Amino acid sequence: MPQNYTPEFKKKIVRLHEEEGRTYQSITSEYGVSKASISKWCSQLREECQTSPEIKEEYDYMKEMLKFRKENEELRKENLFLKKAAAFFAKEID
Repeated sequence: MPQNYTPEFKKKIVRLHEEEGRTYQSITSEYGVSKASISKWCSQLREECQTSPEIKEEYDYMKEMLKFRKENEELRKENLFLKKAAAFFAKEID
């Protein structure tokens, strides 16, 4: 039996996937929504982007935030590596 979800809930699920980069599986296990529903909602958002500049702007913002989150995580990893390398070489000098 199909379950009815509110537009706000659907938007939240799409944001989790598109903006935060969460996988379908992680969203499914946390919220109990099927992968097919998530995929359908994301596709609907992309289709709405073709007709509405406001929705396109929001979608672009989600994608940009995802890009920044990934870039930030990569920079954190690089920074941690450099700290460890600096500590290693500082120990070698002593």
